Amino acid sequence: MSQKTVQVLIGKIVTDEELRRRFVDRPLDTLTALRDEGVELTDLEVDALLKTDRGLWDATAKRLHPRLQRCNLGINCHE
Repeated sequence: MSQKTVQVLIGKIVTDEELRRRFVDRPLDTLTALRDEGVELTDLEVDALLKTDRGLWDATAKRLHPRLQRCNLGINCHE
């Protein structure tokens, strides 16, 4: 996998509320599903993502401007 693909995936986790919630709740299942959808992740990259502090994802997302977030319309999103 290229560094660019890792960066895109990290960006999606931070900016896509639904993906982030799934990843924080069930990280291995989420990464497995992404692999099944064609995202090329090596075992080392999966391991590194699993070992990343789960609090990072929500903390980072909260620091981004709401316009940069993909919000789930079924819940109360950024105002």
